[in-house]
Amino acid sequence: MSPRSAGRTARSLETLHAMCYFAPEIEDEIAGLGVRRGRGAYFAGRAAPLGRVGAGTVTATFYVFHPSLVAHLVPACWEAAAPEAVTAARYRGVDAAYRRLLGEEVLASRDLAEAADLARRAAEGCRPEGRPLHAAHADLPWPEAPHLVLFHALTLLREHRGDGHVAALLGHGLSGLEAQVTHVATGTGFTVAAARATRGWSAEEWDDCVRDLAGRGLLTEDGALTEAGRALRESVEGATDELGAAPWAALGEDGADRLRTLARPWAKQMVAGGVYPAGVFA
Repeated sequence: MSPRSAGRTARSLETLHAMCYFAPEIEDEIAGLGVRRGRGAYFAGRAAPLGRVGAGTVTATFYVFHPSLVAHLVPACWEAAAPEAVTAARYRGVDAAYRRLLGEEVLASRDLAEAADLARRAAEGCRPEGRPLHAAHADLPWPEAPHLVLFHALTLLREHRGDGHVAALLGHGLSGLEAQVTHVATGTGFTVAAARATRGWSAEEWDDCVRDLAGRGLLTEDGALTEAGRALRESVEGATDELGAAPWAALGEDGADRLRTLARPWAKQMVAGGVYPAGVFA
């Protein structure tokens, strides 16, 4: 299976994992433990499998967030709730969100069970070396319900790819803020306003970064990618696909195609259900 095809498969499944950062059920469950809503619930939910880590570890592994934002919320989240309790709350929220967004008929279907099995087979093809977030989540026990198996497998695949993406960004000499600015400039992710707000960067810091990248020939003065900037981002994504290809190679072209086919209508159903707020993505 080619790295490009592996990358296409990973991106096509992203909705079924990333919903956990937007569906209110997850935030409600985590906030119910006393963790601060918004970024506090996000950092706690995603970092909990790492244990009672400090702000430095979260900043390093999440990569694109302002260190001061992370330090404001971590390790305060662990004073409110133990990591194990946060993880349990996250999965309770995912269970409720999947039930609301997809419905009981889908969750009880043979197609969902088949997709869960395919995704688990792919996730079991991941290697943990150099993948701290993936490895931490992989240490969690597998759920029993098929829709939670699917979510857990997609989480392992997402964090495995994400750890590889961080390595690719480092290899291309991009800091966390530079990575965020250049990604927004591709027009395929967050809007500038959403990226700054959720990642904690001030308008001044963002604009200074744009000017610096423009001086290096990667952006225009108004923040658009130059030819060199587009080539850099394409190289980063190509390296990410390469580093993330192993689990999909283990599943094979036919298995990956079948998983994409099964998941496509569910992803559309989640989007139609309003899981992603308006104005956040370009």
